[in-house]
Amino acid sequence: MLESCRNAQERWGGVHLLIDRWLQERHALVNAFDGLHVESDSATRQALQRFCQLLVDYVSAGHFEIYEQLLAEAKAFGDARGIELAKQIYPRIEVITQVSLAFNDRCEKGDCLGSPGLGDELRQLGQLLHERFELEDCLIEVLHTAHKQVAVTA
Repeated sequence: MLESCRNAQERWGGVHLLIDRWLQERHALVNAFDGLHVESDSATRQALQRFCQLLVDYVSAGHFEIYEQLLAEAKAFGDARGIELAKQIYPRIEVITQVSLAFNDRCEKGDCLGSPGLGDELRQLGQLLHERFELEDCLIEVLHTAHKQVAVTA
């Protein structure tokens, strides 16, 4: 998961300051996720709380900043393909957001540590985040490539 995060940052870094910041937040989120353990101790509790905060910040930035910006760009460039892609991708991203927020609501204080099934829940969340990153990268790639080409030829 971390490698795909690095690849996305290399490909899309510099496209837009907002996207740069968001990809840095993604990187921090992945690092925090990789550092999680299911044992119940104070260091793990703090790591889980940090992960939950980063998770909420990341999904919020996606919904309230990045996606809005990308859709506005698509509309400004008359990018019907980008708008259609967004309509196809956003519903799946929304499902993943709801799972992420539910995890946060349950674990943001670290109270879920030691609960049965936490390891499986973290694995599932990791898979969903990986899927989300791929969907987001696809959206960025289609919108950026189309808009960059239009801007260069204009």
